[in-house]
Amino acid sequence: MNGSSHGRGEGVATPARLARETMAAKKLRAAAIAGRLAGAYPAAECSLDFANPFQLLVATILSAQCTDKRVNMVTGDLFRRWPTPAALAAARPRDLEAVIRSTGFYRAKAKNILGCCQGLVERHGGEVPRSLPDLVRLPGVGRKTANVVLGSAFGQAEGIVVDTHVGRITRRLGLTRQTDAVRAERDLVKAVPRDHWIAFSHRLIEHGRTICPARGPRCEACPLADLCPRVGVKAKSPRKLAQRRPRPAAKRRRP
Repeated sequence: MNGSSHGRGEGVATPARLARETMAAKKLRAAAIAGRLAGAYPAAECSLDFANPFQLLVATILSAQCTDKRVNMVTGDLFRRWPTPAALAAARPRDLEAVIRSTGFYRAKAKNILGCCQGLVERHGGEVPRSLPDLVRLPGVGRKTANVVLGSAFGQAEGIVVDTHVGRITRRLGLTRQTDAVRAERDLVKAVPRDHWIAFSHRLIEHGRTICPARGPRCEACPLADLCPRVGVKAKSPRKLAQRRPRPAAKRRRP
């Protein structure tokens, strides 16, 4: 692949070309991918329900190893009972565990949420900080959670959220080879234009749900087909038409 632009029909991405791809060419391809995703999924956004940064922070902690749909079923009751960081910081662990039990790993999550809220009250006056270093110092908050909050609650593009789905699809697209989320993010922020960082993950997740699942991706309907080397995707073998031999005519029985 050279540094030329990647419009439709131009220089289809392949694993062989990917091996020779320069950083400049990867940036052009990543920009084209981001642009196509923006056109295909213009309304994609965070699927967690939240009314303020505090609610998004807690919901994101709960979303680890859990679907956003399940988290949304839990947080309505949670925030009615404990509407502020101070109220939640004072909750009894067993009461919080009972409310969030269905999200899985509820003891560890309850411990992290209580510690996080205590940190918000003691260090930040009950407000969610707007800086990555301050956020990741809170219990239960890593780069992924911090990027979700900064991007979706504050509109700050400090990084790219790399969850399981984003990691899988960006490896398939050849934008990273890393399975570790932090290392994958380092590759992505070098290639993807910063003005796409916040929405990029939401659009990739929507793309994964509709077109590019882990198994059986619909490459023939994909708006990124010519930009994707399909890393790890097995080529579909052509269907073999069954050769039907004509059946011999049934012999008529003589009366």
